[in-house]
Amino acid sequence: MIVVDTSVLVDLLRGRDNPAVRRYEELEAEGADLWIPGICCQELLQGARDLTEWRRLEQYLSVQQLLFPADSWEAHRSAARIYFDCRRKGITLRGTVDCLIASLVIEAGGMLLHNDEDFEKMRSVCPLKTVALG
Repeated sequence: MIVVDTSVLVDLLRGRDNPAVRRYEELEAEGADLWIPGICCQELLQGARDLTEWRRLEQYLSVQQLLFPADSWEAHRSAARIYFDCRRKGITLRGTVDCLIASLVIEAGGMLLHNDEDFEKMRSVCPLKTVALG
């Protein structure tokens, strides 16, 4: 199972070329088991520029495999612990949503495809596995 972060999806949908997007396209062509966290759907939709883009995103997301926590309390507790542990080690993260995404990936036993340095920082405090880009 490969979980795809918003950072990759935004670049993909905007037609940007970078290692994470190229890796996503390779994985998709190989028929990899790709999942999108539900919270990433929210991030994508709330970033829509207009109603046309909203509808396009909504249609795209409605046919994807979506990842939700099996236990909401445990997912949020685990996410908070990742943030807490990073802070105790002097690691500054830009937000808390990425901690929830990391928690979901760990719970599901998957690997995260991302284009966001915060996830690499988290790996020093939690067992997050990420997809190699090159």
